[in-house]
Amino acid sequence: MSHTPRPRRKTLAPFALAALGLLALTAASSTGAPAATGLLPEGALGPTPQERLLAPRIASILEQNHYRHIAIDDKFSPMVFERFLTGLDGQHSYFLASDVSGFERYRTKFGDMIHTGEMDPAYLIFSVFQQRNRERINYALKLLDTEPDWTLDESFNFDREHTSWPATQAEMDELWRLRVKNDAITQMLTGKSWSESAELLRKRYQRVLSRLDKISPEDVFESLMNAYCAVYDPHSNYFSPRSSEEYRIQMSLSYEGIGASLQLTDDYISVTNILPGGPAAADGSIKPNDRITGVAQGHDGPMTDVIGWRLDDVVQQIRGKIGTIVRLQILPAGATPGTAERIVELTRNKVTLDNQAAKKEVRTLQRDGHPYKIGIITVPSFYNDMDAASGGDANNRSTTHDVRRLLQELAAGGGIDALVLDLRGDGGGYLPEAIGLTHLFINHGPVVQLRDTAGQLEVLDEPDPGPAYTGPLAVLVDRTSASASEIFSGAIQDYHRGVIIGQTTFGKGTVQSVIPLDRWSSRPTEGQVTVTIGKFYRVTGESTQLRGVAPDIALPSPISTEDVGESVLEHALPWDRIAAVPFRALVPAPSLVQALAGDESARAMHNADYQWLLASLTSLDSARQEKTLSLNLKKRQQERTAQDLARLTQENTRRSADGLPAWKTVEDISITDEPDVILAQASDIMADAVASDVNRNAPAVAQQTPAATARDKTGSP
Repeated sequence: MSHTPRPRRKTLAPFALAALGLLALTAASSTGAPAATGLLPEGALGPTPQERLLAPRIASILEQNHYRHIAIDDKFSPMVFERFLTGLDGQHSYFLASDVSGFERYRTKFGDMIHTGEMDPAYLIFSVFQQRNRERINYALKLLDTEPDWTLDESFNFDREHTSWPATQAEMDELWRLRVKNDAITQMLTGKSWSESAELLRKRYQRVLSRLDKISPEDVFESLMNAYCAVYDPHSNYFSPRSSEEYRIQMSLSYEGIGASLQLTDDYISVTNILPGGPAAADGSIKPNDRITGVAQGHDGPMTDVIGWRLDDVVQQIRGKIGTIVRLQILPAGATPGTAERIVELTRNKVTLDNQAAKKEVRTLQRDGHPYKIGIITVPSFYNDMDAASGGDANNRSTTHDVRRLLQELAAGGGIDALVLDLRGDGGGYLPEAIGLTHLFINHGPVVQLRDTAGQLEVLDEPDPGPAYTGPLAVLVDRTSASASEIFSGAIQDYHRGVIIGQTTFGKGTVQSVIPLDRWSSRPTEGQVTVTIGKFYRVTGESTQLRGVAPDIALPSPISTEDVGESVLEHALPWDRIAAVPFRALVPAPSLVQALAGDESARAMHNADYQWLLASLTSLDSARQEKTLSLNLKKRQQERTAQDLARLTQENTRRSADGLPAWKTVEDISITDEPDVILAQASDIMADAVASDVNRNAPAVAQQTPAATARDKTGSP
């Protein structure tokens, strides 16, 4: 089973998901194609005989195994059609309206074609996309022959997801004239001349043409099959034979690189996930949805522009020997094209189980002259060394074993007054570890319910020797805390065992199973399909799907709930509720939570670091709202100067309050120097809790919570 959320995929393979030193799901092997048949023009890519046989098997797997039990028929077909078009041209910048109108005759064909293997209509659509792509890039190259007029008050709309396809060739040409002009301004804002910018863009566009020539039938087939999978739900996927091998490497938990999952979206390489235990996670300066625009080798190697590169080519640039340096040029998540980029230097290393293990620290905070020790345990994932466990090692590395050991070490070191369990960025992992971790903090009882494709319900629990820690507890979560993290935090909240702090979690309450295609074939067949086969439910009966786990005390976050989370993903399974199961919860203390939230708000008003965070988030939110950019060079330069000055002022205001020397220029600012304001606030909240007479004097009382009276929530997601 897989319990890690997949990000919203705006562009399908061959512009697909990959990971550095982990997953490289696309790499065209040839440009060869079978002879044109039926609809396909001479020389166009077409499905191979093997793919024609494979498509019906994939259809059977989806129809028979997926949780939704949906038939791929005439009603299903239009949704696949739309998904396939979106995967090719989500920004409506290549197809003309007349192209899309011509494709309408195939809207109802997608239901049949996967069953028959006669997929020529989809490959015909792709051949038109290739043609339009070549036309656009060749036109862009011609535009570079003449320097634009930088004094005109023009603007470029860079977010075209909800706009119409251009109606005429002239409209398309105008769109691309503005796009190329914006690409050039973006380069000139870094100090390049027009000639230097034009030369860089010429190489970039030529790389796109080269990439088009390397697309293989396998790439198109993977895109098409993923369009079918995506209509079932966002966590079902088809992996080609090449992709399946890379997936196997991922699951081995021993791979070299920087430890980040990537995908190619609209010519940008974007970060979809930071892998626990990897160099990127240790550095902390790369975040999900950041875009990599350049790669350099060593401390001082030249920066190579990688916009427009194939994903697997960028992966090869970032991979390297352990201990070597790679520098990445990063465009922050949510920033508009042309925003100032930052350079991140990372040392390549292996991402292994040891590196992603839970870690602890202790912070001592004063309340009314009394010191309180706040223990912090960071859990980057729910892991288990299965090889060691199968070999009979009772103390194999796992989240539960490691956290129990860390709790024992904290107790042996003089004890702690409260504990913060940090699950931010924890995308889940091994389901039994979520159950085991929960039982380190509660007495025996159910943790989660699981309903499978057949409708069978299982209540998951396990025998335990009793809780390893009974003191005040907080669980810190954010929007990227998902799956197993949500099972754990939901159980802690339902048992009233601790306070949930942070941001509403991702909302992934589904279970996936990997089905190798050779199980469905009488002869060896490579490739696999990941299918959603079940849903999780809390002991109260509420699904974690779509809604996630809402915090008891909310804290600000740079992660946008409009861009990240299950609710953002198309065709996500709905929220629902089943019957609760009996469990023994502690008596809740809502007045204490309200008091802690009030104390946190009052303290934040006078906290320079907290105010710095709020100012940073305000700037980030403003950038996210921007959908157009000025193409007047002087105005853009003035905007950049104002942005840099505002950021420098914000940073130095914070540093002055913290007794640190001021940065002289915006280039001096180091993101790794930034304080973890959210963790500091969570620690302060727990210091307030243990200093509170209510919390210290009111013993926890267990009460039976029958199914009929379990906590009730109603409403629509």
